[in-house]
Amino acid sequence: QVQLVESGGGLVRPGESLRLSCAASGGRFRSYSLGWFRQAPGKEREFVAGISWNYDATTYTDSVKGRFTISRDNDKNTVSLQMNGLKLEDTAVYYCAADLRLLPEEYEFWGRGTQVTVSS
Repeated sequence: QVQLVESGGGLVRPGESLRLSCAASGGRFRSYSLGWFRQAPGKEREFVAGISWNYDATTYTDSVKGRFTISRDNDKNTVSLQMNGLKLEDTAVYYCAADLRLLPEEYEFWGRGTQVTVSS
């Protein structure tokens, strides 16, 4: 079973950038699909980005395409989310997730989240 810990959240202004990281332990990291999700106040959790175990496939929700980039380092057991051009509506708690299936809709393992606040 893999454990996930997110970091890198913070307070930024619109248009600025932020890089989230997620460190994994306790599992065979390179076997997992990895994803980032977010949950804004009063809203349901939504998928943001995902990356397959072998780097071959990435997927993004439409609202972040061209602004966010997901990447992974199988040697360091980390997955990152580079967020550029942040908007007010990107404010949310961001969660890292892992699953042994290939880019599933639902992920089995979750971190506790890191807060991202975009405010002018």
